[in-house]
Amino acid sequence: MKVLVTGASGMLGGAVASVLTLRGDQVRVLQRRPADLAGVDERRGDITDPAAVSVAVDGVDAVVHLAAKVSMTGPWPQFQRTNIDGTAILLDAARAAGVTRFVQVSSPSVAHHGAGLVGVGADQADPDHARGNYARSKASAELLALAADSSDFAVVAIRPHLVWGPGDTQLVARIVERARSGRLALVGRGTALIDTTYVSNAADAIVAALDRAAEVDVHGRAFVVSNGEPRMVAELVERICGAAGAPPPPRLRVPVAVAKTGGAAVERVWSALGRTEEPPMTRFLAEQLSTAHWFDQRRTREALRWSPAVTLDEGFARLATAYGSDG
Repeated sequence: MKVLVTGASGMLGGAVASVLTLRGDQVRVLQRRPADLAGVDERRGDITDPAAVSVAVDGVDAVVHLAAKVSMTGPWPQFQRTNIDGTAILLDAARAAGVTRFVQVSSPSVAHHGAGLVGVGADQADPDHARGNYARSKASAELLALAADSSDFAVVAIRPHLVWGPGDTQLVARIVERARSGRLALVGRGTALIDTTYVSNAADAIVAALDRAAEVDVHGRAFVVSNGEPRMVAELVERICGAAGAPPPPRLRVPVAVAKTGGAAVERVWSALGRTEEPPMTRFLAEQLSTAHWFDQRRTREALRWSPAVTLDEGFARLATAYGSDG
């Protein structure tokens, strides 16, 4: 296939583009900054620019849409412009160009209302009750994408949960930096069970969705993707620190109520000052670190005919190799 991948300069987008290229697909990428990927047709542009998007989709058979504004804070118009309006522009351009398959990369946060998610599947995206501007905007974007599904334009939404691996600047790098600076603390007791997804597994699942998008039990639906190996937050943090050769997390624990209250206060300060860097805590992050988040993967694996090839243990070994540590 000829496939357009948006957001390929990110860890997961780059992994998806590489998987497609290695198996022989013709890959075109669209993003604002260089992707540094071999063997792809690179186009520079913004997902909110209709002209750039129209040129990018011209002549492709399928689209994998990963480009998004990903942040725990920020004003709503920024999230709306990139995550909602950008998705709408891409959907319109793709249909006009004769694209037949579209994979919307979403997030389990689109169906998270603040309570734990225990053994659930892909519940309905809910922008009215999702927590935070990122989740709300991704929920709206997913609904837009799935509403565009038709017999000649197959759309599927994939929600990878907490993707990590070598080169991860979101989860891994932040934990390691805080551990090395002595600022790492756990919210609550650190016993909440959460799923995560090793990056190559997430990429393989997205490619599997692309291949099977037109099948009757796949198109028009959303699927949560994870390794299916829930672990306690404290264990995951300790394994990441160990793989990076960083100090193990101290026994410092922040009560959940304190973390939520403090996170809400930090959000107000960040908003008032117009700060753009990621804050140390938000209410959403406190909820994520203190409640269970693990998912029933049976429907995902059956429909996509996919299963994770890299276990968590193997993933941590690869992370240790990348950090030059014995792990």
